[in-house]
Amino acid sequence: MTHALTGRNAIITGANQGLGLEIARAYVRAGANVLICARDAALLEAARTTLAGLATTDQVVAAEVADVSQPAHVDRFVARALGLFSQVHVLVNNAGVYGPMGLIDEVEWAAWTKAMEINIYGSVLPCRALLPHFREHRYGKIVQLSGGGATNPLPRISAYAASKAAIVRFAETLAEEVREFHVDVNAIAPGALNTRMLDEVIEAGPDRVGQAFYDRMVKTKEAGGTPLERGAALAVFLGSAASDGITGRLLSAVWDPWEDLASRRDDIACSDVYTLRRIVPKDRGFTWGDR
Repeated sequence: MTHALTGRNAIITGANQGLGLEIARAYVRAGANVLICARDAALLEAARTTLAGLATTDQVVAAEVADVSQPAHVDRFVARALGLFSQVHVLVNNAGVYGPMGLIDEVEWAAWTKAMEINIYGSVLPCRALLPHFREHRYGKIVQLSGGGATNPLPRISAYAASKAAIVRFAETLAEEVREFHVDVNAIAPGALNTRMLDEVIEAGPDRVGQAFYDRMVKTKEAGGTPLERGAALAVFLGSAASDGITGRLLSAVWDPWEDLASRRDDIACSDVYTLRRIVPKDRGFTWGDR
C-alpha cells in the first residue's frame, strides 16, 4: 500500500493527535493530499507542520480549525477542501471523545449529550456535506472510526458506547443509500490504543469506570496497546482503490484479515459478515426460540 493513495485527496477529522494524526501520516506517506481538522488550533498547526515534513513538493497538506459537531464549521472545512482539490476522494471521520464516565443517572447530562453530538453529529454532518460531491463524481470513500463500544457493553461509559454503536449502524445504512453511486462506507475498530483517551480512563479511576474495565485499561497501558499503525494501515486500505466495492462493514484492525479482503469481495458482498446483527437462539445451538 506504499503508493496506494497517490493522486487521492482526503479530509481527516480529529487529526491533530493520536490515531487521527497517525492516519494522516499514513495517508501522506501513501501519496494523498490531505486537509486535516480539529478543535485545538495549536495542536493542529503542529500536526500540519509534521505532515508537511513528510510530504513531497507535489503534495498538499492543509489544516482547518473546526468543531465537527457544528454544522457551520463542517460546511466551512468541506468548502475549503473543495476549493483546494478538484475532487475529494476520501472522508475519514476520526474525531471522537469518550464523554463523561460514571453511572448514567450520575454523570453530567450536558457532557453526555455533547459527547453524542461529537461522536454522532460529527460523523453524520461531514457525510451530509460531502455526499452531493461524491454523487456528482459517482465515487467516494467514507472511513468511519468506531470502537469496542459498538460491539460490547461499556458500563459507566454509556455515551461512548451508545454513540459508537449508532455510528456503525449509520454507516451500514448509508452504505445502502449510496451504493449505486460507487461510494463505499466502512467502519474501523482500531483496538485498544495507548492514547490520551486511554489516559482519561485511567485518570478517572475504578470508582467511575468500574474496577474490571479500569484493570483492563491499566494492563493495556502497561503492554503498550494496539499499535496506532495498525488502524492507520486499515484506513489506507479502505481509502484506496483496492477496497472498491467493499462497503457497509465494521472491520477490526487487529482481528480481521483485511489485507486479503479484496480477494474475498464477492463472498463479502453476498453475506452479512463484518456487520452488526441480532443473535437468535439457533445461532448458539439452542433448539428453542423459533415460531
